[in-house]
Amino acid sequence: MSKVTTLIGGALAALAATAVMTLPAAPGAFAQPAPAPSASASAPSKTQGWLSIYSGRAPQGVNAVQLRVVDDATVGNRVVDRDGNSLYRFDKDTANPSKSNCNGDCATTWPPLLVSRGQALYVEGADPALTGFVERADGSCQITIGGWPVYYFAKDKKPGDLNGQGVGGTWFAVNPTGGKALAK
Repeated sequence: MSKVTTLIGGALAALAATAVMTLPAAPGAFAQPAPAPSASASAPSKTQGWLSIYSGRAPQGVNAVQLRVVDDATVGNRVVDRDGNSLYRFDKDTANPSKSNCNGDCATTWPPLLVSRGQALYVEGADPALTGFVERADGSCQITIGGWPVYYFAKDKKPGDLNGQGVGGTWFAVNPTGGKALAK
């Protein structure tokens, strides 16, 4: 039995030596773990399904939809995209539950602001908790603010245009809470 014990002991010693030689030799390999990044730097403010929603400006190179708030002399605070293109809400949609009722030809004139898997949403100047998405009839996902689906207007040709304001008495620039941005 002493030969078996000696053989097992020798094998264990060899195994331990091998394990020590294969441990990482990088500096600090045995140091305490680094503290987690601050919540504001990397953690989403909100998550809805697969969509991570962050407060602030999207970092350069990140695949994201960017919303930001601007103060407009004619309608007050309203939401625009990364490039300053106006966003609208439609009174025939619903906010609770979120539902888009603009499809087909309507969606050609009023293209929805879409988000896809693999993208994030960044919100600057508004509460990210009020944003999210709703699945449209065609399966695409449309950004919402305050539950209201948001759209562009095909007749807006450049950033800052607000040609869709009041169209048909049902289309309005969207404010940061999802309400109508109306004349001051």
